[in-house]
Order: sequence, then structure tokens, then C-alpha cells
Amino acid sequence: MTFEVITKDDLKTLKQEIITELRTILGGQTEQKKWLKSTDVRALLNISPGTLQNLRVNGTLPYTTMGKTLYYEYDDVIKILTQNKSA
Repeated sequence: MTFEVITKDDLKTLKQEIITELRTILGGQTEQKKWLKSTDVRALLNISPGTLQNLRVNGTLPYTTMGKTLYYEYDDVIKILTQNKSA
């Protein structure tokens, strides 16, 4: 019975090969999702959960609910960014 020793460098090389392969496979799939969850919107706008709630409550950001999950249309989020852009 023979054993092969795998080093950290071997694992790093394998990781890079997997990442490269995934990028090749997914390369054509750079399309933005149409609907975003709250966490996605907060990360995109760099805002707190309370600020996102205020945007919902005052009608600035339209949303839809499916079960207990809130969804926001990507175009609406971009529209808010564009409207609030300073010159």
C-alpha cells in the first residue's frame, strides 16, 4: 500500500484550479438578479436594518413579501441610488 502526502501548497494549487474552472464555467452568467433579499439590499446600499425599514415605511423603496421574506426589485434599488446622487 502506498501513501501520498498532500501539502498545503498542493491544496492551494487545487483551490486555484477550481476557482479558475468555476470562473470559466460561470463567466457568461454575470447577469444581476432581478429580486434581492433584505441582506443583499443592505450590503449594496451599505445601510443598517433600521434604515432599510425606514425606506420601506416611508414608501421610498417598494418591496414585496413572500412568506416572511421581503424582496426588493434591483431596478428600484438602483433608482434610489440615482435619485439621491449629488452633483
